[in-house]
Amino acid sequence: MTDVATLLIVHHTPSPGMQAMFEAVVSGATDPEIEGVDVVRRPALSASAADVLAADGVLLGTPANLGYMSGALKHFFDTVYYPCLDATRGLPFGYYVHGNEGVEGAEKAIATVTTGLAWQQVASPVTVTGQPSADDTAACWELGATTAATLMQ
Repeated sequence: MTDVATLLIVHHTPSPGMQAMFEAVVSGATDPEIEGVDVVRRPALSASAADVLAADGVLLGTPANLGYMSGALKHFFDTVYYPCLDATRGLPFGYYVHGNEGVEGAEKAIATVTTGLAWQQVASPVTVTGQPSADDTAACWELGATTAATLMQ
């Protein structure tokens, strides 16, 4: 008998574009072919260190606001960084970012924090500028499925 792994999706979803990406990520992560993975969804403003410590992997979703990750995701990282620093080294993660203009600053910020936490990126990020296309939501589905599948035992 195998244990059930937990994938924590931490997201800030304030717009229709982010909602479409979030729903595609969740759909991929909860695909019936992926067995033994429980998907837990938490808004970034309510996700806690206890959520991260209970997770076997994390998927992050944020809009790019003024060239940076959202304040909500920054708050999440500020809340969990030190409580999770040693206990979550090597934690598998992935992320997606949506912006109306550039997303590079948000990507760099996420890379900086996750490098500090020593988390292991297991899938290429999905970054979208402008309204998400069908290809973009398909990439989000793949991100969710890939990240969840890495946790199957």
